[in-house]
Amino acid sequence: MTAPGRGRVVHTGQALVDLVMRVPALPEPGGDVFAPSHRFLAGGGFNAMAAAARDGAEVLYPGGHGTGPFGQIVREALEAEGISVLAPAAPDHDSGFSIALVDDSAERTFVSTRGAETHPDPRMLQRAAPRPGDVVCVSGYSMVHARNRDALLSWLPRLDVGVTVVVDPGPVIGNIDDEALDALWTRADVWTTNSREARILAKRWGNVTSLEDAPHDRLAQSLARRSRRALVLRNGAQGSLLTQPDGHVRTFPAPRVEAVDTNGAGDAHTGVLAACLAAGRDLDTALVRAGAAAAIAVTREGPATAPLAAETDALLERR
Repeated sequence: MTAPGRGRVVHTGQALVDLVMRVPALPEPGGDVFAPSHRFLAGGGFNAMAAAARDGAEVLYPGGHGTGPFGQIVREALEAEGISVLAPAAPDHDSGFSIALVDDSAERTFVSTRGAETHPDPRMLQRAAPRPGDVVCVSGYSMVHARNRDALLSWLPRLDVGVTVVVDPGPVIGNIDDEALDALWTRADVWTTNSREARILAKRWGNVTSLEDAPHDRLAQSLARRSRRALVLRNGAQGSLLTQPDGHVRTFPAPRVEAVDTNGAGDAHTGVLAACLAAGRDLDTALVRAGAAAAIAVTREGPATAPLAAETDALLERR
């Protein structure tokens, strides 16, 4: 149960399975490399949901999941984290999977399929029934699957103004059409993105000449003013920037750690950010905590490596 005064986190993205493969480097076109290790794990939207749950939030998943071995992996992982699964298993589809290639530089590259998570029941969004104080997380991946996109774009404008909407566009930002992108900006309260995604957005908005190689603070200022929304720009080991529509920028340095796997770091940051906002913390406090959680996540191999709340507390106490 949610503690008194705490909101819930409703994650509207897609949980699927990650086939995580460690490789020395990506193969050249037509080439082949051997992966010293591989694992099948719940991933996709699960990573941010797990991060929020481990930080103490009550988390609801209204999205799809399948009937089959991948759907079973997803359900077992959600249930292990105490995440409420609102929809029944889709009878005609298994959950999809993503191949995540993690090279020796700790960078990751994905190839994904579509499964039951891209065939949602729109009634499950209504069943989630977000109320004032809740945080709704929206993934850009939802905007590149037609049924997810249509359901969300119909539902988001009807949310109570007391519901905080956090949008993380993800690597597919370049594939989101203009109508969906504008709708997300219209309802977003906080937009959180990495520098690659921010530069793609700047290019789409016609600022490529002035911002393609601009410093991160200038890039963030331009996007926040253009969108009139609070914008979080994640910049890996450098931490994050919070820029308000008036152009004011605050920097949140990341704790120094030795990264072994960046897969899931952004999800850890977004999930803990959402959990903090649902707990009633201000955005500055949320970003300090999210940065610490993401720093811990990159010291571990795997996509869903967000820490428990006590681990984040311990790191923050040492700073």
